[in-house]
Amino acid sequence: MNNHEIDYKLYGDDMQFVEIELDPNETAIAEAGGLMMMEDGIEMETIFGDGSESQGSGFMGKLFSAGKRVVTGESLFMTTFTNVGSGKKHVSFASPYPGKIIPMDLSEHGGKIICQKDAFLAAAKGVNIGVAFQKKIGAGFFGGEGFIMQKLEGDGLAFIHAGGTIVEKKLAPGEVLRVDTGCLVAMTKEVDYDIQMVGGIKTALFGGEGLFFATLRGPGTVWIQSLPFSRLASRVFAAAPVSGKSKDEGSIAGRMFDIFGGDRS
Repeated sequence: MNNHEIDYKLYGDDMQFVEIELDPNETAIAEAGGLMMMEDGIEMETIFGDGSESQGSGFMGKLFSAGKRVVTGESLFMTTFTNVGSGKKHVSFASPYPGKIIPMDLSEHGGKIICQKDAFLAAAKGVNIGVAFQKKIGAGFFGGEGFIMQKLEGDGLAFIHAGGTIVEKKLAPGEVLRVDTGCLVAMTKEVDYDIQMVGGIKTALFGGEGLFFATLRGPGTVWIQSLPFSRLASRVFAAAPVSGKSKDEGSIAGRMFDIFGGDRS
């Protein structure tokens, strides 16, 4: 194996975190801001890219590898966590929003997983976090999650996160699954991915499900999330007070409260 072999344990239900156990000299990598806690004896280091051998040697090779991450909306830098002590040490990473953490053993999925650009959380050192371009023009312009997705390559463990409940579906050869574009979390490299327009003008305009959906054709495995972050964010934004006013400030009860000298502070 080219990747560090790490052990892990998942905690929680809807707001999960993963605890990774590192033997001496073992290293985990993670996105900036994903750290929850770590034990004494673990050394942090900020690096260009993912630190894998596939990103090339020398400054320019590392810069080019890190630059590809910017295209996906991620930071130029990642953080490594290395056990420099003499015994086993633990480091934990938390999900950024309610949902699940999915452990992926890349050796069991053909050495490659394609996922949403913001799905990656952490991995064993040696996993390559790269860019996956959708070849079809429809997927490029109307994919919902963007023209570019992440690809995780290697033979070690990687952890991705998604919102709500996660469903893993295994598609038989030729089997087709149609999914809301935001609900697609990840898929194996064999899955054929395209974007199709919702049929019928009334359905497209008034159906409330958007104009496009993802068409996934087997064979392969796909992971679907019930609550995309974009959907969660839009609901929170819609419910947020406008200009610092609470939702009941314009109500009859609110005005009566003011008439009788109520103090809102």
